[in-house]
Amino acid sequence: MIIKSLNTIDFKILMNCFLKAFENYYMKMPEDHQYYRNRWKMANVCFDLSFGMFDNDKIVGFIINAIDKRDKDLIAFNTGTGIIPEYRRKGIVYKLYEHAIPKFKKNGVTKCSLEVIKDNTIAVKAYKRIGFRISKSYKCYNGELLLKDQLNDFELKQVDVSFFDRHTIPQKMYSWDNHIETLKRGDYEYYSLVMNENEIAYFVINSTNGYLAQFDVFIDQKDNWIRLFSAIKRMTNSIKINNVDEALDSKLSFIKSMGILNTIDQFEMDLRI
Repeated sequence: MIIKSLNTIDFKILMNCFLKAFENYYMKMPEDHQYYRNRWKMANVCFDLSFGMFDNDKIVGFIINAIDKRDKDLIAFNTGTGIIPEYRRKGIVYKLYEHAIPKFKKNGVTKCSLEVIKDNTIAVKAYKRIGFRISKSYKCYNGELLLKDQLNDFELKQVDVSFFDRHTIPQKMYSWDNHIETLKRGDYEYYSLVMNENEIAYFVINSTNGYLAQFDVFIDQKDNWIRLFSAIKRMTNSIKINNVDEALDSKLSFIKSMGILNTIDQFEMDLRI
């Protein structure tokens, strides 16, 4: 078997391998190829620094890496790892990283990062053997907004991405797909809540599918959380939220109070190189 960069492979062939690798996964994966084109473009995937394991001409496993700067690090974020069933337990993920890390270093990457479902203990152990360590724990949600008491004593203003240049966001670091540098490349709307001429909260949403990418209050008070979700409810009744940091007690507590289903939990894992 041989490892090659994914810039050499037809996208349709890659997707066929990807979907086969994620059959019977912990959650149903979208099958629309265009979904992944859009998602990986947002994430800043670099196919030159993404790699596949090939058995003759057949791709049997892969690591798809997004490359971008976060704070002071140039990070290779693993946005998708998969091995088709008949090639598992052969150390392919280890071999892919063994091949990739020298190339990352050559291109100035200082850290590798990834997200993995907590219940996927085989994958967690495999990443630990490579040298990854758990850095964060995340919770994901999906469901209907059951906001009984709403407050509407505020103005909802649509803003642009320059909002993030003017404000210090309460959550210092969002996960890769929810980070502002990723969201800039996507189809998102930005909203600010204004009360008595002061901005009290904000959120970033894809109103087409109800995906809530960022949301927070500037003053952590129950009424401000109610105002925030009252505003979100104007946009959609059904929302999906990925990767809320488990350290954010107030945010998690308010989400739980609305009865939204906690679907999966994830680890963020990092490897400094």
